[in-house]
Amino acid sequence: MIAHSWSARPAMLIALTSALSLVLTAASQDTSSHATSNTASPSEVTAGAQSPTKDGGTPAAGLAKAFAAQGIHLDLEHGLCAIRASVDIREDLLEYLIVNPRGAAHESTFVTGVLPSQLNVALLALGVKPGRNASWSLRDPAPTPEEMHAGTSAYVVKPPEGDGFYVYAAWKSGAETFLYRVEDLLLDRATGQTMRRHKWVYLGSRLVRARESDAQEAFAADLEGNLINIAFFEQGNTLLTAALPECLTQTIWMTNFWIVPPRESEVEIVFSKERLATLPADLEQSLPVLAPEPPPGNGR
Repeated sequence: MIAHSWSARPAMLIALTSALSLVLTAASQDTSSHATSNTASPSEVTAGAQSPTKDGGTPAAGLAKAFAAQGIHLDLEHGLCAIRASVDIREDLLEYLIVNPRGAAHESTFVTGVLPSQLNVALLALGVKPGRNASWSLRDPAPTPEEMHAGTSAYVVKPPEGDGFYVYAAWKSGAETFLYRVEDLLLDRATGQTMRRHKWVYLGSRLVRARESDAQEAFAADLEGNLINIAFFEQGNTLLTAALPECLTQTIWMTNFWIVPPRESEVEIVFSKERLATLPADLEQSLPVLAPEPPPGNGR
């Protein structure tokens, strides 16, 4: 594993975290007269973020600008954020939905240039709370040799559960806007159907030491470059995980190449706290536009 100290994280991440702190502070001040706890709810955060500052702006505007500089579209009002990604694997088995160039790009549908820790701050700004990763426990009583031979596992696996996001992929082609739940872009080879729609559980990665001798801890998703996993992994190093029981099997997932654009095409990945029927106008206007496909037979 490549050594990458948490103390060496980009200075912009510190600035983004500070900007988030301003939003939380504004929310806390705005609701102090009736708050019953020290934690602002997502609606209180949004309200505080829109409160005017001394310079006439709002904390939300400053926060959105800071994230935009890092390739992250943050929309507190609509409870979503979005990042640009490109199509990578279209005709091979998948274990991940989104990685960056440091991650397992050979088994991921999409690749993004966004730093996971920066996206994590944006997700936290939307008020998400950490869920629980998949867990493995020994089956009790243990299966008999005959049962194990018939396919019964020695372990009971509990799928991830908790708070998270609905995840979408969007792009434009000509005059048309395409908005898909990412599950519609994934094929389950065991059933011949697309993945069942569900909320992807937020894990928020974790802090680890790249080497045992390292004094400083690092953000695991930054070290490994994997943002969202499809198949279950016990470590919990990603930001989001699929949460369906069938995701225990790592050899059944492929990209739905009937829908997903050609390799290297750009798309917008949207993380929303609520289900979306359409995108906010400003986000829709900024969607990447697919290059026109060459005519059959190269025009001949």
